[in-house]
Amino acid sequence: MSTLTGRTVVVTGAASGIGAAVADAARASGARVVPVDRTAADDVRRLDVREACQWAALAGTLAGGPVHGLVNCAGTTWRARLGDVDPQAFADTHAVNVLGPLLGIQALAPLMPSGASIVNIGSLAAFQGHYPVAYTTSKWSLRGLTRAAALELGAQGIRVNAVHPGFVETSMTAGAPTDFREASVAGTLLGRAGRPEEVAAVVCFLLGDAASFVTGVDLPVDGGAASHGGAKTVSDALRPHYRSPAPVAAP
Repeated sequence: MSTLTGRTVVVTGAASGIGAAVADAARASGARVVPVDRTAADDVRRLDVREACQWAALAGTLAGGPVHGLVNCAGTTWRARLGDVDPQAFADTHAVNVLGPLLGIQALAPLMPSGASIVNIGSLAAFQGHYPVAYTTSKWSLRGLTRAAALELGAQGIRVNAVHPGFVETSMTAGAPTDFREASVAGTLLGRAGRPEEVAAVVCFLLGDAASFVTGVDLPVDGGAASHGGAKTVSDALRPHYRSPAPVAAP
């Protein structure tokens, strides 16, 4: 039997990218998926995560049965640097990436039984001083929200965790400059971009009973990009000069 069989899971940002992959993976695992997105598409219902009234309306339609999972995938970026970002762009980015997950948790947590799971989709930028300041600070804030929600909801048996993708092939990263793409892949230990389904697999693990004692954690899914703290550049530069020592003969 699939680990998510019989469970209801709400997925935001489900029209494309990681959100769509999570929705597909959860369905394949047996879940009843409620996909929502700012833009309706096929079976994806329209919901703007920034609007509390829309979250309340969704909660009303789900009130007849428990909600076992919420995956906050909806996200946006703004690639202006520190000296260029304007207040409105900064606020808009935080509204989607931080306020949206907060409103979703507030609306749906009252419908969740013990054993339910909330997964917030962060970013590798949440571990770095990354250059797009609005996006970076929003993802750092989402880490804080994840920890605070885990603390508040743990007594109810509700788990809250964050998954942090590295450079993944999505419509958002498709618009990144070529230099950004190349530098991102160069900083990844596995030497390639990730795929949305690779992130979705980890999200489904956190939604299921196999992660029943996991809460309040940040889990990078980034091909090792967060693990080296910038040392990969040094390691790669020194590799041509490194020679393994000759083996020592056994006595």
